[in-house]
Amino acid sequence: MKKSIVLLLLASLLAACSSNDEIELEPAELVDFDQRAKLKTVWKKSVGAGQDARYTRLVPAVDGDYVYAAGIEGRVSGFNRSSGELRWSTDLDLSVSGGAGAGFGLVLVGSYKGDVIALDQSTGSELWRTKVSSEVLSAPKSNGSVVVVQTLDGKLFGLDANNGERLWKYETAVPVLTLRGTGTPVITDTTVFAGFATGKLIALEAKTGLVSWEQRVALSKGRTELDRVVDLDGTPLLVGDILYVSSYQGRILAINRGTGRVFWAKEVSTFQNLAQGSGKVFVSSDDDILQAYNAGNGEITWENSQMLRRKLNSPQTFGSYVAVADFEGYVHVMDAEDGQFVAREKIDGSGIRSPIVGAGDTLYVLGDSGQLSALQIR
Repeated sequence: MKKSIVLLLLASLLAACSSNDEIELEPAELVDFDQRAKLKTVWKKSVGAGQDARYTRLVPAVDGDYVYAAGIEGRVSGFNRSSGELRWSTDLDLSVSGGAGAGFGLVLVGSYKGDVIALDQSTGSELWRTKVSSEVLSAPKSNGSVVVVQTLDGKLFGLDANNGERLWKYETAVPVLTLRGTGTPVITDTTVFAGFATGKLIALEAKTGLVSWEQRVALSKGRTELDRVVDLDGTPLLVGDILYVSSYQGRILAINRGTGRVFWAKEVSTFQNLAQGSGKVFVSSDDDILQAYNAGNGEITWENSQMLRRKLNSPQTFGSYVAVADFEGYVHVMDAEDGQFVAREKIDGSGIRSPIVGAGDTLYVLGDSGQLSALQIR
């Protein structure tokens, strides 16, 4: 199977999807606006080497009073999320490609070679290490009993949270062409939700791995393999009893978490995570338009097309704002009601690929250089 899978770096795939004219266009210039607020860096800390050329999207994880982050060379660190004071730092003897996941006493990361490592959340000491089938490019997640991890070869593993032993495995076919990456599974007390490169969202029993339901989010269409790429690389967004899920060259769906029944669907293409707040669902489309949809009926409420070709990452809501970062390292803040700019700040000159994480009134941003920043709006 491995020989039949052709993996494309995301930037190359998007360029191939564009016309010759679009390829030659430069990123949109930053627009002037009346700054109604200012982003303040509360603290900034290094987590070691940041992202690498293999299109990793390492992301910080907040749990309780601490934020955890990993660097590509294997350093995993925990910081007090208010002050930035270092809680602990552990150097792993491997390159980290997926993580961090945090909760229930564990900090979880994955490697290019298929290692899943669990660290003690209080001390950073290694608790267990387990091998899975291939690269781990998203954060492992746990509900306290089971750790779920998704691999690049189309498999989903359930591991015992106490010792890392395999409890179950689910696998699906991998298309000939696929984006380089996977969504991060969502796990509750009873259910795991995971999206795959086939364009399907699967709900499984957390204890057994048995399929509860599946829903097609995107349908492969077109004459070429490139046209038929329909990856679900964004993490499913669970809000109450509704799952919001997105796809590349497909749709956004609002789904009943218990049955998989679709409430509404809209045509949009993205490989980023969704965000929710102020009664809206926010998406960075693959052509770098930030859009807001009514969470109840899917009607579009506004869009901001002033950041074209700036390689936007996943949006993140906080308070009455929505933030998104770009390839030059700027964090842009918009009013969640109308999409108008309210603040902008350059955080990392190497760019910001990872999703922004929000907790309370603070944004946590892991720049491509490996700098973890805590931001607040004034």
